[in-house]
Amino acid sequence: MRLIILFTLASFSMLNAQNTYKINGVVTAEGEVLPYANIYVETTIKGSTTNENGVYTIKNLEPGTYSIAASFAGYTTQKKKVQITNADVSLNFNLNYNESLDEVIITGTLKPVSRLESPVPVEVYTPTFLKKNPTPNIFEALQNVNGVRPQLNCSVCNTGDIHINGLEGPYTLVLIDGMPIVSGLSTVYGLSGIPNSLIEQIEVVKGPASSLYGSEAVGGLINVITKLPENSPRFFADAFVTGWGETNLDLGFKAKVGEKANVLVGTNYFKYDNPIDNNNDNFTDVTLQDRISIFQKWDFKRTNNRKLSLAGRYFYEDRWGGEMQWNSSYRGGDEIYGESIYTSRFEILGDYQLPMTKKVNLQFSYSDHDQNSVYGNTPYLAQQRIGFGQLIWDKTIYKHDLLFGTALRYNHYNDNTTATITADEVTIPSLFIQDEIDFTEKQSLLLGLRYDYDSRHGSILTPRLAYRYKPTDTDIIRLNAGTGFRVVNLFTEEHAALTGARDVIIQSELQPEESYNVNLNYLKKLYLNNGMYFTFDTSVWYTYFTNAIIPDYDTNPNQIIYDNLDGYSESKGLSFNIDAVFGSGISASVGATFQDVAQTENGERTKQILTEEYSGVWSLSYKNYATNLIFDYTGNLYGPMRLPLLGDLDPREEYSPTWSVQNIQATYDGFNNLEIYGGVKNLLNWTPNKGNPFIIARADDPFDENVQFDGNGDVIATADNPYALTFDPAYVYGPNQGIRLFFGLRYNLN
Repeated sequence: MRLIILFTLASFSMLNAQNTYKINGVVTAEGEVLPYANIYVETTIKGSTTNENGVYTIKNLEPGTYSIAASFAGYTTQKKKVQITNADVSLNFNLNYNESLDEVIITGTLKPVSRLESPVPVEVYTPTFLKKNPTPNIFEALQNVNGVRPQLNCSVCNTGDIHINGLEGPYTLVLIDGMPIVSGLSTVYGLSGIPNSLIEQIEVVKGPASSLYGSEAVGGLINVITKLPENSPRFFADAFVTGWGETNLDLGFKAKVGEKANVLVGTNYFKYDNPIDNNNDNFTDVTLQDRISIFQKWDFKRTNNRKLSLAGRYFYEDRWGGEMQWNSSYRGGDEIYGESIYTSRFEILGDYQLPMTKKVNLQFSYSDHDQNSVYGNTPYLAQQRIGFGQLIWDKTIYKHDLLFGTALRYNHYNDNTTATITADEVTIPSLFIQDEIDFTEKQSLLLGLRYDYDSRHGSILTPRLAYRYKPTDTDIIRLNAGTGFRVVNLFTEEHAALTGARDVIIQSELQPEESYNVNLNYLKKLYLNNGMYFTFDTSVWYTYFTNAIIPDYDTNPNQIIYDNLDGYSESKGLSFNIDAVFGSGISASVGATFQDVAQTENGERTKQILTEEYSGVWSLSYKNYATNLIFDYTGNLYGPMRLPLLGDLDPREEYSPTWSVQNIQATYDGFNNLEIYGGVKNLLNWTPNKGNPFIIARADDPFDENVQFDGNGDVIATADNPYALTFDPAYVYGPNQGIRLFFGLRYNLN
């Protein structure tokens, strides 16, 4: 009987083997075989890897039609259809080099150039980066950029800014398509409402860029580059929800208008209306928001491929945070505390190449920002209008790549505070020149100089120098040095001055800040024969500031004192990044920054408040081609930072702990044009209230009705107020939102 069973099984096995076949072949690129390339059959779990001779075999395939894909780090994935009938099939692949690995950047020199050829180090972040940890705005997405930290400045209204290398938000200039339209009043909102699906790439420059971009580009800049209409999908949609009740939706499409125009339209809608108080202080843990943004971009075809593009965006947001029982009927009153902000903003920007033989471009932008806000019973009503235009002439003479430019910036700002008795209105003309000299293929030198005239402060010169040495095709050393300047708009950049019960003291007429910076950068790309490649990026920097304006929370705990520093401040540090692509669909990146940011006045050195000593970011991605699943693990870590206390009796910690926010995500992309993703944000459930008795000081008395003061204006410790505190929500150093699930769908029709 056993013999009969064995014979039957053997016969069945032979019959089954006769009905399955195999695919084999060779994978090459540029005439060379590619060992360890991935070969897989789409929508199945079958696949293989090429051996050292580039040969692969996939066995046990039944008759039918299959889509076979070949992938290799550094090369574009190639797919081929194959039909199996009654014989084995031979199928070869020849992969093309993926030119996107050598990104084209614009921000560093105001002209398109290879990242490896640029004398200015520029970091590039693509839509793939944004997808690893989906966020409703770019502000939050930047938490995974090394040396860049989104800082919340208020635990009630949740407005914030971007810190680069430890420097506060006002030192960072934010651009959209190269136009400096996000500044001043819109600094805390400029990175919200840009649909992530419309972004081509984000470019980050660390260090002064005032020689090209003027005031505000003192510590660095972030350039958000949107997609060209012709490079966009015909229709796209991206929507996700979280366990906290947040809803985010991106929608858009492109269309051809006539024979010479393409238009790209996109909108972002975000809503969160679920008050949560997990730390039991009767204040919302996260600000409630209702936001919509509409973006439109036109690209026109002209003779001789001359450029003409126009774009516009409208942004409206209603946000509030405060006591849990607050509603709009309490707005501006002193019965229930709330911080409510209505923001209305529109922007127009364009780029037009003049119809002449010389390459001359006219770039222009205009923004109108209106803010109607109340902080408890303190109103803040402000308007800002910024007009900007510049002419750029790009000219190459022998080994000199010249750039000449002239710019005009108009700024109108007005608010209802005592600091602005009359509207602040200024027009700043500028001239700049840049010369990039190619001595050899390995060495180049960039020299730049900008002249600005501000009627309030006179003439301002900002020189710049950048040296590039490229010993090999995959190594580059860059030395950058330059100066920067910044004209201050106090309340537009320091919303902490409006929240809480501290008095704002401006001790003298504030003068422009100036900075001097040097940065040494080394970048190395390493390609291995086994399909792996690595990018190493290391920088050391030193920045010295004069006339620095740093809010003083220490002299008097009941005041925020603003004045030009009678001394100097400095920022110095070291950062490194490693990006790696391994075989079998695995990629990873890790970065760390160590920094020392401090101010020296009257011989006393003090660490800057709300500035971490070290930070780290990482991401790990794995794509299983057989199952069409992608797994992403992202996170960040921040070292201790000094926090704003309210006096010696304040029981809260003077320094933050080392803290980390980590996220995991799974994505399925096996459907045509559709991706499904979901995961967990803040996996460790970290919030800043852990280890502290409270975050918001005197949350039970937000109007200081039961606070007693002495004749000098100092708070008296009482039985009701044993720590001698006033209401203050400025003690915040990280997001106060705990663990939450998220789920989303992403659809693209090309």
